[in-house]
Amino acid sequence: MIAFLRGQLIEALPTQVTVEVNGVGYEALIPLSSYDHLPAPGQEVKLLTHLVVREDAHVLYGFMTAAERELFRLLINTVSGIGPKIALNVLSGMNPTAFRGAVANGDVKSLSQISGVGRKTAERIVVELKDKIGAAGAWEAASAQRALSPADQRVNDAVLALMALGFKQIEAHDSVRKAQAALGAQATVEDLVRSCLKKGA
Repeated sequence: MIAFLRGQLIEALPTQVTVEVNGVGYEALIPLSSYDHLPAPGQEVKLLTHLVVREDAHVLYGFMTAAERELFRLLINTVSGIGPKIALNVLSGMNPTAFRGAVANGDVKSLSQISGVGRKTAERIVVELKDKIGAAGAWEAASAQRALSPADQRVNDAVLALMALGFKQIEAHDSVRKAQAALGAQATVEDLVRSCLKKGA
C-alpha cells in the first residue's frame, strides 16, 4: 500500500495531479477540496494516498488532509453503491466537517445536491453512516460555524474526544467545562480529557 507521496508537484488540474518522486511521475486523482490547498507547480508537496486495485487498472487517489482521506475510505468501504468516483464528488462538493454534520442531522437535501449523488444515494449515506458519525459529527459541524477562541477550541476538541469514547454530548460538555474551571483556561485537551475520565471512573 502506498501511504503518501512526497515530491515535486509537476502538474495540477482540479481533478488530478502528477507528482515526481525520485524520478518517477505518479498520477493521482484528487477532490476539489485538495486542489484548493496545493502549492504551485514546481514546489514540494506531500499527498496522502489511497490505492484502488481493479482488474484493469491501479488507480491512486490523493488528498491534502487526513480528514479527506478518512472520509473517502469511510464512503467506499461502508456505503453500498458508492465507489471512488462518487466519493471524490462528495469531497469536491462538501468539506468533511459539513458532510459529517449533514449525515448526523439527516440532511438528505444538502447531500443530494452533490454531483452524482441522487436522493436515494443521499438517504443510503445517512442510514449507513449515521451510527459511525453520530452526535460528534453534529457537534463538530455546529462548532465549525462559530469562530472559537483557543480556550474554546480546546474545550470543543475535548468534548469531541469524550463523545468518541461514548459520553453523551451534554454530559461531555458539562464535564469539560467543570474540568476547565478547575484546571484553568490554559489546560490542554489532554489535561481536560484525563480530568473528565478520572471523575467519570
